Amino acid sequence: MTSLVIISGLSGSGKSTAVNVLEDLGYYCVDNLPLTLLPKFIELCDNSEKDIQKVALVIDIREGIFLDRAPELIREFKDRGYPLDIIFLDSSEETLIKRYKETRRKHPLSSDGNISEGISRERDKLREIKNLSDLTIDTSEYNVHDLRELIRDNFDRPDSQRLSLNIFSFGHKHGFPNEADMVFDVRFLPNPHFVEELKELDGRSDEVIEYVLENEITKEYLQKLKGFLEYLIPKYDKEGKSYLTIAIGCTGGKHRSVAIVDTLSQHFKHLSPKIRHRDILKK
Repeated sequence: MTSLVIISGLSGSGKSTAVNVLEDLGYYCVDNLPLTLLPKFIELCDNSEKDIQKVALVIDIREGIFLDRAPELIREFKDRGYPLDIIFLDSSEETLIKRYKETRRKHPLSSDGNISEGISRERDKLREIKNLSDLTIDTSEYNVHDLRELIRDNFDRPDSQRLSLNIFSFGHKHGFPNEADMVFDVRFLPNPHFVEELKELDGRSDEVIEYVLENEITKEYLQKLKGFLEYLIPKYDKEGKSYLTIAIGCTGGKHRSVAIVDTLSQHFKHLSPKIRHRDILKK
């Protein structure tokens, strides 16, 4: 049976980059196929002599009148147990406006050049598809190379490894990570920021790692957190979830969350987790 990936998201969020990576990974890619034609298209793929096993479709605002039926058709496919993953690419309004100005493109839903209005209307139209997504990626902090690597890491994995685990650190003062499935707040742990000789270092340095991890509160917390995730991750895997994104947040995203993420990545290294430190360089 042909496996299907649907890529959706806001205009300017990186859909073209994502589909190009999937094409490099051997996916048969189709841009902007009306979803009402999807059942017939999949039937053709399943019966094709070319052995099309992996298909990626881009579904976005260009669907026009067909977009309204997209959530219903997606639910029907999922209810039938069809191998379907939905990836939704998002970005902050500030980032999208900057990208549009840099490329001098007009937003497809803007009137009188009002990019902000177009983005707001597009979010509303795609909200239900986003809620159905298996993996949401906020590309605000990604360049093209970062996004390529993330897509490749999530899709270029052995068939025996069904669940793709993503763990990243962030700072609460830089914004909440809407793409995360689970968020753990570690702001209660002792903060290296207030230790003069540690303030300018980050959570990858030996000194900060020792300060954070050798604390008795951290040791107890990590023991409970690892146990919780050891219980939960197999449940998600058994249920058929393909992607699990865990975010660890401290105040600035530079010290405590970084050390905790790196520790968790080592503990779950058998799952080949993808790690990212979103705010480590921010002030």
